[in-house]
Amino acid sequence: MATTKQYTMETFSQLESEVRSYSRSFPAVFERAKGYSIWDSMGKEYIDFFSGAGALNYGHNNEKMKQSLIDYIQKDGILHSLDMGTVARGEFLEKFNDIILRPRHLEYKVMFPGPTGTNAVESALKIARKVSGRTNVISFSHAFHGMTIGALSLSGNALKRKGAGIPLSNVTIMPYDNYVNGQNTIDYLKRFLLDNGSGVDFPAAIILETVQGEGGLNVASASWLKAIEELCRENGILLIVDDIQGGCGRTGTFFSFEPAEIQPDIVCLSKSIGGIGLPMALTLIKPEYDQWLPGEHNGTFRGNNLAFVAATEALDYWVDDCFSFEIQEKAEMIKQELTRIIETYPLLDGELRGRGLMQGIACKREGIAKTITKAAFDQGLIIETSGPHDEVIKLLPPLIIDQDGIQKGMAILEKSIQAVLRNGM
Repeated sequence: MATTKQYTMETFSQLESEVRSYSRSFPAVFERAKGYSIWDSMGKEYIDFFSGAGALNYGHNNEKMKQSLIDYIQKDGILHSLDMGTVARGEFLEKFNDIILRPRHLEYKVMFPGPTGTNAVESALKIARKVSGRTNVISFSHAFHGMTIGALSLSGNALKRKGAGIPLSNVTIMPYDNYVNGQNTIDYLKRFLLDNGSGVDFPAAIILETVQGEGGLNVASASWLKAIEELCRENGILLIVDDIQGGCGRTGTFFSFEPAEIQPDIVCLSKSIGGIGLPMALTLIKPEYDQWLPGEHNGTFRGNNLAFVAATEALDYWVDDCFSFEIQEKAEMIKQELTRIIETYPLLDGELRGRGLMQGIACKREGIAKTITKAAFDQGLIIETSGPHDEVIKLLPPLIIDQDGIQKGMAILEKSIQAVLRNGM
């Protein structure tokens, strides 16, 4: 019997670019995964509170999706097709419309912009500028929308912006909801937009995340989101919601903006829309704004049929409200546990952040969140930080995780907090 070659982290440090990041945070060589667990090549099990940065909402190696992919490959199904019509593409489009869009009274044309979230954001910016004839876009403090130049220009993160190597223009950053306690950021935004002396170019679009994942799990209130939508409607500005991390059920409903009862003009989806972790992205565009010329935005890998197959299977989770209710129940369980931890360990100086299965603890003590997540990894929990100073311990467990998995992960997290505080951090 052939044996699997054992790799060490030295392989990656010697042969791979210095740009790698997660392999530094999680220094293990992983070999297999199932559900909410991952095993390294030495057989150590880790509870996954990371979910591929939100790309694995349905867990690792989902059985139904995996079998659909195996069946599709075995019958020599089309794998690569650019934007040509395929059975897999057609099945996804019809099922997405029937299960996701129509029941929510949403009418969008579906665009496949390329395989990643930043492709979706770039295409959204391009069509908004094309339709409006304007160039400026409003984004918000602590926002993150991707790593290509257009998407990066929307980011509030200084380190990531600096990595562009060029001036990032045609974007105005405004304060997000509750950026400054007690400040009405809607009035502030209105003043800048409607005052001819403000120096802010009137925008083609406003783009936002309802929950800022990378920015520190900042949550926009429903009233703030409604006010932004109203401002856009009154002034002919397109509203873009980046639901790349917050969508596909992460906050409890399929779209994160559903509780606010708004209807964006453009929606960006990626990460878990591919179901099993395969690259896929969508840009949803209201029909009246779908003014592309054929091929005006394209990409070689916008026809990832394996992703279509898995994505179609994933939609079965959304045929009724049961899965959404389950997510919300788990979210309440995590909220209660995080609240208890914050109250039990005042030295954390912690604050509850987030919504749904996208919650965490913002730690005001410098450096402690990063130290805790490192300790948690050593104990068998994969969990990351977010925020401009890596100050937020960020939980992104798979949506399919059960109560036992949540309890195991939370127990490791609490044990890690105890150890860090005991060592005087």
